[in-house]
Amino acid sequence: MENNYKLPDQNAARMRRSRNREAEQSEYSMPETLRQCGKGRTYAIRTYGCQANVRDSETIAGLLEQMSFTRAENDTEADVLVFNTCAVRRNAEEHVLGEIGNLKPLKLQHPDRIFALCGCMAQEEGIVDLLLKKYPQVDIIFGTHNLDRFPQMLAQHLQEGRRQVQVDSIEGNIIEGMPAMRSRRFKAFVNIMYGCDKFCTYCIVPYTRGRERSRRLQNIVDEIREFKASGGKEVALLGQNVNAYGKDLQMKDGFSTLLDKCADTGIDRIRFYTSHPRDYTSAAIDVMAARPNIMKALHLPVQSGSDEILRRMNRGYTRAHYLSLYDDMRSRIPDITFSTDIIVGFPGETDAQFEETLSLVDHCQFDQAFTFIYSPREGTPAASMKDDIPEEVKKERLEILNEKVAGYARIRNEQYVGKTVSVLCDGPSKKNERIMAGYTEDNKLVNFKAVSVKEGDIVPVKITEARSFSLNGEAEEGDVH
Repeated sequence: MENNYKLPDQNAARMRRSRNREAEQSEYSMPETLRQCGKGRTYAIRTYGCQANVRDSETIAGLLEQMSFTRAENDTEADVLVFNTCAVRRNAEEHVLGEIGNLKPLKLQHPDRIFALCGCMAQEEGIVDLLLKKYPQVDIIFGTHNLDRFPQMLAQHLQEGRRQVQVDSIEGNIIEGMPAMRSRRFKAFVNIMYGCDKFCTYCIVPYTRGRERSRRLQNIVDEIREFKASGGKEVALLGQNVNAYGKDLQMKDGFSTLLDKCADTGIDRIRFYTSHPRDYTSAAIDVMAARPNIMKALHLPVQSGSDEILRRMNRGYTRAHYLSLYDDMRSRIPDITFSTDIIVGFPGETDAQFEETLSLVDHCQFDQAFTFIYSPREGTPAASMKDDIPEEVKKERLEILNEKVAGYARIRNEQYVGKTVSVLCDGPSKKNERIMAGYTEDNKLVNFKAVSVKEGDIVPVKITEARSFSLNGEAEEGDVH
């Protein structure tokens, strides 16, 4: 019955106790009574949003496989269809709601099919209220803190046929040993921490993902060693703010210590997402420069080039701090590549403040920038700020910014023409199966011609053409491994 639902509470999610304490850590075990629940049934997962959601979907798939479900070839024919959602921008939510709405006729035709929604959207009070009132086809709703409870919720729905809703709005804990079906054989996402304590005024993530909490170092290293032993070539260390790693474990220079230990595993490539300018340290730069298997590519979101906008965003740094950090890294790691995030049209942004963002881009000349028009998130401080910028002005600013970013990205890429780079092959290009695709050590996408190269090979490729956000080339005969 509905009075048994556990609903999200964003006010509770806003509350924080002491940050400097280790989160509760436990080990997962699938109950034996649930291991045959899915026998003869299929599942599918639709994933939206960031790398953390991709990693969560791998865990959800692992849980379903342990319950004896098998992956469906067509997700609309799956007995269980899970929507793992993102709440960072409004249009992402509207897209998911549209897809769920389209499933209503399918539910009428096949009432035994089960539709579940999880991820950050599930942590929003307004979204869950909307789902309960207007989307009866959604059978199960569970939050970012309830992945381990999904098997029990699914089994209970299969047994009783009643809607299941469990969304904890808590600081969060850490559960090790969750099963996973890796989406890639040679690349893996590895969580090093969860949550965020920064509370940028525009961002919903601290409300949906809980407080910053770190996995124990040895558990992370063991996961990487295990992945390497299975043939893995590259790991991406994940956290909403990786530079805060280890603070709750009372570690000095926690993130740089972790990077060093991960490099010791000998895995070919290590990346990490996402860094916060407020917490990035010289120690992390030193390790990045010293260890060859830590890739020389950094995603460092700036969001704005205006000190006033940064203050109103509660970013915790100034334009000068960001540029100093950028210049320091460029001087100490000359071949590093930089990507960033930039928001235009934040409430009250003036033409002059937008020009400050453009001038910062002129200084940094990023290799890539993910650019967005500000999207208000209900329950965040920025959502109550006066937004008097016309939509056409926001779109014009985005177009101007994108043109500038693309120009610098192309200039950066043109420096690769004629050079030979090391590419980890992802397999055939999505646009042309006769062309292979993969990424360089500094995170450049390369489409290349090859004769006997396969997914997972690290191959030398000579670059023949530069585009704004990709490179073209030809594989050379050489040390493929």
